[in-house]
Amino acid sequence: MKLIAATCLLVLLALISLFIGVSDVSLQSLFGDETARRAQFVLVETRIPRTLALILAGAGMAVSGTIMQILARNRFVEPSTAGTVDSASLGILTVMILAPGLPVFGKMLVATSFALAGTALFMLILRQIPLRSPVIVPLVGIMLGGVISAITTFFAYRFDLLQSMGAWTTGDFSAVLRGRYELLWLSFGLTIAAYIAADRFTVAGMGEAFTTNLGLNYRRVMTLGLTIVSMVTACVVTTVGIVPFLGLIVPNVVSMVMGDSMRRSLPWIALLGAGLVLICDMIGRTINAPYEIPVGTILGVLGSAFFLYLVLRKSARGA
Repeated sequence: MKLIAATCLLVLLALISLFIGVSDVSLQSLFGDETARRAQFVLVETRIPRTLALILAGAGMAVSGTIMQILARNRFVEPSTAGTVDSASLGILTVMILAPGLPVFGKMLVATSFALAGTALFMLILRQIPLRSPVIVPLVGIMLGGVISAITTFFAYRFDLLQSMGAWTTGDFSAVLRGRYELLWLSFGLTIAAYIAADRFTVAGMGEAFTTNLGLNYRRVMTLGLTIVSMVTACVVTTVGIVPFLGLIVPNVVSMVMGDSMRRSLPWIALLGAGLVLICDMIGRTINAPYEIPVGTILGVLGSAFFLYLVLRKSARGA
């Protein structure tokens, strides 16, 4: 019952989102005489695609963060603190340099390959260093992401693509139009796949020995999880840019309320992730109207504050 109520609330937020923006789109304008055609065009071509993109990206990145936290066994890990997002950005830059005419789906596949390689490197590094504190894990990921980001910036500068990369990876939904967001439906399918495999990810998060004793192939489950994370991240980065810290905020908030059962909490994580992105987008469109503040900027501020809260909370418990 609560899940149905939460879904209805998300639908309400989505409907409100349709009528926020510079162009005059309201129930009255949609059915008026003079402005009806223009308002209907804006609604169909921009507002509905943008709202759907917000929901799909939010749900996908929140679920991806959950998978990473379970597989890495650390509550501070998500795609933007594990080098996954930075690796996907490097993949996009590689396409812009070597094959600028590649279709969007091809760019996504390249970005997925780079994201998967970066995430695998992150997991490999974790195996090689002693982890005396949970905070070390995201610090390793942030440092790895910083190195990859520096490489991306260097080559973008050398090939005069800094401005293009900045526009590509801002985390801005203002450029979403019909025909330019449909790749995100793939992330929706991957989110459903994550829900189907939720129990396997939960078991894999308990360690290789425990997983093997239960008859599951640990490496296969890990590969499946990292592939889902990489593909969702690549879809979002390719379509709207970087949406930081969403996979950190939402799973931790849901875990505080509902515990660690992934199958039980995953629908809530998807709904809360979509709702949070919708709210951030509405704030960005209204706080400095008619100009917009990108969703990635607002989430970056919220995520940084929440990350510090988690670190201080963990330190207080440890003391």
